[in-house]
Amino acid sequence: MNEFKNRLTEFYNKFNENKRLDRRHGQVEFITSIRYLEEYLQKGDRIVDIGAGPGRYSLYFKNKGYDVTAVEYVRPNIGMLKAKDKDIRVVEASATDLSMFEDNEFDVAIMFGPLYHLYRKEDKLKALSEAKRITRKYIFVTYIMNEYSVIEYAFKDNNYKQIKDKLDETYHIDDPDALFFQSRIEDIDELNSLSGLKLVRRFASDGPSDYMRRTINNMDDETFEAFIDFHLKTCERKELLGASSHVVDILCK
Repeated sequence: MNEFKNRLTEFYNKFNENKRLDRRHGQVEFITSIRYLEEYLQKGDRIVDIGAGPGRYSLYFKNKGYDVTAVEYVRPNIGMLKAKDKDIRVVEASATDLSMFEDNEFDVAIMFGPLYHLYRKEDKLKALSEAKRITRKYIFVTYIMNEYSVIEYAFKDNNYKQIKDKLDETYHIDDPDALFFQSRIEDIDELNSLSGLKLVRRFASDGPSDYMRRTINNMDDETFEAFIDFHLKTCERKELLGASSHVVDILCK
């Protein structure tokens, strides 16, 4: 087990991903992503969930009757996933090496984690290349956005002095030792171009929800429903994408 995997394991031993998606601000991301995924899925599709974490998306689609394979790199997450459903197919693997799968083995790939744990461009491209190889139709890829991270961590949480050496003159974060790596739209466009993948659609999975966690968590049902409606009707607006905490690309070959 390499050093980076050890650090990821330590992080996910402490961080409760299930709780994050259960709280209302996390539900924004889940509801939005499911809405888009279901628009592109067809009955009988085979799904591979690369970087499945504790399995929120894998189990949702398995329970909907889809053939799902969960791929996860961190063993505590695999343990949580298997504890929820001992029959789900789980493969322990990195997103950069999916050699156990055949070309075009799956119809749709979900990558809601790996690209923001990979720092080097060549590793990101390898992960995209592997997803492209094993997937026949659509690939859903999530990125953590740079401006959200700067606003939230550097300024809102008052950590600017601690991280200022990690910021370039345009406030792009460059920290090869971090567990989470941030992107801008132009960075994502470059990866798509280099990987030979075509952008079908792009949306902000959570929009402003991470900036206003406490407010969203305390909303009454009617207000929360209206917020979800607002978000779903604005989450593809170009002027808002870069400021979201997460952006999802829908890609095809």
